[in-house]
Amino acid sequence: MQNENKILIHACCGICSGYPIGLLKEMGYRPVVYFCNPNLDTKDEYDRRLNAQKTVCKYHNVELIAEEYNHQDFLDIAKGLEAEPEKGKRCDKCIELRLRQAAGKAKELGIKIFTTSLVISPHKNFAKISEIGNNIAQEDLSLEYLSLDFKKKDGFLKTNKLSKELNIYRQNYCGCEFSKR
Repeated sequence: MQNENKILIHACCGICSGYPIGLLKEMGYRPVVYFCNPNLDTKDEYDRRLNAQKTVCKYHNVELIAEEYNHQDFLDIAKGLEAEPEKGKRCDKCIELRLRQAAGKAKELGIKIFTTSLVISPHKNFAKISEIGNNIAQEDLSLEYLSLDFKKKDGFLKTNKLSKELNIYRQNYCGCEFSKR
């Protein structure tokens, strides 16, 4: 089977995905990296993060699939939630948007398991992201969401170390215009 052991990992940025990709490979998976981030506030920011992601994927020798930049998708789901605090309803909707897109891409490619690098950030709620991913997977029983807390075993330190070694772009905000506050 061509897709045996494949897993689609949604990557929010090169920094966050560096360690998770390596860990998934160690676990016996063949990661396919999916860069889909309509939440990014500008095309320039999208391109900087995509270039960093390309460097990380080359380092790990894994396939990268990048969606076209479409910020309107994010603005549509954020409408009415602009004043929400970080980690509030707007962020939940943003995560759901990107994980739905990842699940759709996994299904399109015939990959049964998907996950995300978002959970490596100490600023993100692992339980909430896992709940969103699992709910999406339950809507289509041909898919499985892998709830793996990449922060464990110093994952956040390891991913930051790798990003420094690779000298990739390091952003200082989540990505949307509302997270810059």
